[in-house]
Amino acid sequence: MRHESRTENRESRIVIPIKDKPTKQSASTFEDLEVYQVAREFRKTMYRVAKELPDIEKFGLASQMRRAALPLTNNIAEGHGRYHYLDQIRFTLQSRGSLEELIDDLNTCGDEQYLPADRVDCLKQKGWRLRQLIDGYIGYLREQKKSDASSSAQEASPLYGVMAAIGDDSRFSI
Repeated sequence: MRHESRTENRESRIVIPIKDKPTKQSASTFEDLEVYQVAREFRKTMYRVAKELPDIEKFGLASQMRRAALPLTNNIAEGHGRYHYLDQIRFTLQSRGSLEELIDDLNTCGDEQYLPADRVDCLKQKGWRLRQLIDGYIGYLREQKKSDASSSAQEASPLYGVMAAIGDDSRFSI
């Protein structure tokens, strides 16, 4: 059974039904995306790691990790809010770059022995799993673009042609 709540527009006093649960067939908000949910957990983990670093790294590595972790989810959310597939893909690629930056930060944590090697390895594995999800989401967006190309309006922009020319730039698969 589906439950609905109601909200009222103050200006017009029109009652608008709001569905509590989105359908499972499509994500209605960025928060419904599996890639966002996993990225959010990884971001929270990286924030915890940053808090555990020694005081000498408070304004160095810890700050850098926090600055890289936030765009990980921000860019997925912002891309989801964009109309054009190429914008969605561009923001998701930026998210992927932030993820790889965090994985390199984990390498630094291991190199400097701030974290035990087995913990670094575990966190990196989670990061690479997230990378697979991000790549899958990018692939999905590219397929959606192809299937909707004949029926959607597009904005003329030289940047879109450049972005469309970029193929799958994954250097490896896990």
